[in-house]
Amino acid sequence: MTESTGPLADVIPADWARWSSVPPRVIRPLAGGLTNRSYLLAAGNDRLVLRKNSPISDALDLDRQAEAAAMGNADRAGLCAPLVHCDPGHRYMVTRFVEGQPWRRDSNGALQQLADLLRGIHQLPTIDATLDIEEKVASYWQSIDPQAGFYPDLRTLDAEMHRHIEAVRPLADDLRLCHNDLSTANLITEPGGRLYAIDWEYAAMGDPFYDLAVIVDEHSLDDAQQHRLIEAYLERPLKSLDLKKLAHWRVIYGYLAVLWYAVQACAEGGIDSGTNSAVASRARKLSALSNIVWSNNSIPGDQ
Repeated sequence: MTESTGPLADVIPADWARWSSVPPRVIRPLAGGLTNRSYLLAAGNDRLVLRKNSPISDALDLDRQAEAAAMGNADRAGLCAPLVHCDPGHRYMVTRFVEGQPWRRDSNGALQQLADLLRGIHQLPTIDATLDIEEKVASYWQSIDPQAGFYPDLRTLDAEMHRHIEAVRPLADDLRLCHNDLSTANLITEPGGRLYAIDWEYAAMGDPFYDLAVIVDEHSLDDAQQHRLIEAYLERPLKSLDLKKLAHWRVIYGYLAVLWYAVQACAEGGIDSGTNSAVASRARKLSALSNIVWSNNSIPGDQ
């Protein structure tokens, strides 16, 4: 591993002395971020990660104060990469570097390990931020260009999605602190076997089943894996009501995800035919999933 030079010398924040007693050096950029830019640093014997926040954080409706509060709680519980510094101006964040590999769904004991991590996250203290789905949707729509080719497909989808939001309201559990973005890139297993959740920028109080929905979709869990994960998380046998909730939240998560991609595309400008086709295709697939959910949810769930 060698130190990077040249343009990367400008990466280090001018106020680095707030969080390091020695001048930090950039080792290399880190891959994987879709909007933020992250870098591996050396500060004496320490290895740190500097994350430069996305310039479109406002368009993506990111609450940096909520992120800092959630990470503070998670850090004290040993559930995330140890927090070093949150910039008061919300321009960047520094954590300790966790050496490890992405969580793998098929490894021995992986689903139980993830269920344990998820339960730990949901037992963390509350923060002053709540995932209000309709507010999030409205915020995303404000940043989507009505002239984009995919706009009509998204608008057609919108009314259908609000039916799922209404359907899940009476099924919701008590609000818990949720990570809300436990994708492959955000689950790291260190060599000793400990599992960490990283990148907490979407953290907020919400329904724990939203976290489960994100995991199911992002990790492509099959039916058997979904059932094992939920039973391990709930520590009881699965009920049909659990599957009902999961189904609605998967559709809602899919809707937020497609809006997120649309916001990204509009923010970057120059939407081409490939982007229009990709977003429109996501919208149509989600509409098909929505129809399946409604047909499968005609039988009332167990209480």
